[in-house]
Amino acid sequence: MSLHTQYLESFLRSQFYMLRMDGPLPLPHRHYIAIMKLVKTGENNWSLPELVHAVVLLTHYHALASFVFGSGINPERDPEISNGFRIISVNNFCVCDLANDNNIENASLAGNNFGIVDSLSELEALMERMKRLQEEREDEDTSQEEMTTRFEKEKKESLFVVSGDTFHSFPHSDFDDDMIITSDVSRYIEDPGYGYEDFARRGEEHLPTFRAQDYTWENHGFSLVNRLYSDIGHLLDEKFRMVYNLTYNTMATHEDVDTTTLRRALFNYVHCMFGIRYDDYDYGEVNQLLERSLKVYIKTVTCYPERTTKRMYDSYWRQFKHSEKVHVNLLLMEARMQAELLYALRAITRHLT
Repeated sequence: MSLHTQYLESFLRSQFYMLRMDGPLPLPHRHYIAIMKLVKTGENNWSLPELVHAVVLLTHYHALASFVFGSGINPERDPEISNGFRIISVNNFCVCDLANDNNIENASLAGNNFGIVDSLSELEALMERMKRLQEEREDEDTSQEEMTTRFEKEKKESLFVVSGDTFHSFPHSDFDDDMIITSDVSRYIEDPGYGYEDFARRGEEHLPTFRAQDYTWENHGFSLVNRLYSDIGHLLDEKFRMVYNLTYNTMATHEDVDTTTLRRALFNYVHCMFGIRYDDYDYGEVNQLLERSLKVYIKTVTCYPERTTKRMYDSYWRQFKHSEKVHVNLLLMEARMQAELLYALRAITRHLT
């Protein structure tokens, strides 16, 4: 995160506040919830402020897991190492180098033969699509019916990006050599089978949709959180806005690039996977800007972060700098947190009314 200092400051402020500052939950409870990322109240009675505090902690650490695994901060099995584990490296740099950005900005151009010519062509094509979409948005007047159709298409397709029946997130033929190690956290888990499930089953004709305009973070979630857990709403809102608007106007070696459409596609695709729709967004942009390998990476990092491997990280946007891919992970992390918050806060609002 230190590659993006503005965001890091906002992230640390919000995390420090929810863990250390005054709040409804006792300090030990906060850290236990952070460890297990699962609250089962059983016979306990929770006040609404305590519940909101717990929800904020849960969504924060769920999302943080996506960033940690997505950025390669997890062990993989290595038969050449005596203890069987090694720290993931990206393009022959270790995590300590990545954290400090030591000489890695052009790492994708050195080491590991990715096919530089092909990846350069992919980059140019992506930039051309971005430019065309920006021009079309000014001229095209797409009907609401067509916008709805495009969302439903993208939502259904997102269910097939990762097979819930297989352990690997990519097709077996592409990633059959990957071995993924999961930590033993059984001491914190009451239900070992508990985990992410798609919001709808494949084959269903009418998939549930969360219409964003009916319950938005800005108009509904923010005020509820702030009312029941003082000031955290301002800190979360600052963090969401920071990551959504964060840009250096660069793409790989190119400068003066407007990346708005790309950042919006990444954020909205995560929400689409959770069944959240924005009426004013054309989901056709997602298919034009996000290649399949990136979609698989996003689904894996967002929904099954423990399955993420280095090869998945390397497979998309091969000419992009590591700091830019970290930026992608920040967007995915905050989009996931906001999506989970919207569902939880909407449920609390309905309970109150």
